[in-house]
Amino acid sequence: MGPLFIDLNGVDVSAIEREILAHPLVAGVILFSRNYQDRQQLCDLVRLIRESRAQPLLIVTDQEGGRVQRFRQQFSAIPAAGQMYHLAQQLSVEPLHYAQELGWLMASELRACDIDLSLAPVLDIDGMSHVIGNRAFADNPEGVVAMAQAFIFGMRDAHMCSVGKHFPGHGSVQADSHIAQVIDTRSFEQIESHDLIPFLKLIRAGLLDALMPAHVIYPNVSSQPAGFSQKWLQTILRQRYGYQGLIFSDDLSMQAAHIAGTPLERANLALAAGCDLLLACNDRQSTEQLLDGLDHQCISHDKALQLCPQGKALNWTELSQSPRYQRLQRWLS
Repeated sequence: MGPLFIDLNGVDVSAIEREILAHPLVAGVILFSRNYQDRQQLCDLVRLIRESRAQPLLIVTDQEGGRVQRFRQQFSAIPAAGQMYHLAQQLSVEPLHYAQELGWLMASELRACDIDLSLAPVLDIDGMSHVIGNRAFADNPEGVVAMAQAFIFGMRDAHMCSVGKHFPGHGSVQADSHIAQVIDTRSFEQIESHDLIPFLKLIRAGLLDALMPAHVIYPNVSSQPAGFSQKWLQTILRQRYGYQGLIFSDDLSMQAAHIAGTPLERANLALAAGCDLLLACNDRQSTEQLLDGLDHQCISHDKALQLCPQGKALNWTELSQSPRYQRLQRWLS
């Protein structure tokens, strides 16, 4: 197994995609809204993905809630992280309990479809970034820490790992790294005293199984975007903060990643910087270039499997009949 997470074009697995899934450089699959019609189709798709290769792989998605929720019909409408505190108050529910229950609900529904991981939670602070906005739990570090920690506890109740993003913080810059180059000109001291606090506190609490760095350049720290920077990922994250979990690259096809060169150059730079796992999405030609060009020494580990759930999942019938699930449906209605 290698480091690559690839995507699929539609609601089935094509013959070409079956060949790609069997490639030893592939560690897993990331699913998007285009891969979803209904719950049964999703379960069938996951089964086909797993049957496409002899070795195990990790199946992930982005099911944060709010505007970033890949599966909607027949799934619960998870509120955006930034809405959770106020919705809890309206329901006269303790906000941290509300966040924990929603973390459990999100994770439990995915696991009932045999999906291993949601790339969550967002640990950015709501500032001026339109692409982050209410994806963040709060507009201050302490609020993000408290709510994100509770959300992770809920995910862990469903035996799902956590992926904190976007290290060291994407909330304080306006541009969207999906479509533009993003530059944050603050000093390291300014970043560490604000955006980095949620990451640092959850690292120290042992609550982050994986991290995803931002495709943002912080020129007063490094000339490379954080996800391609040894300074950020090794000197600061690993050595200064003692982080020992996995590092997921953000999607290598995003516009802000193009500064690192060709698809193969981006992948190699991310690996050299310290990324363990690489997202290569929404560009099949680039994915094929990576499969052909990446050094097969990348096949020497099964790091992705560290993020596999370790406990039993409830099936949909068990989940829908549980008092916890039914209470949450009343809250959401």
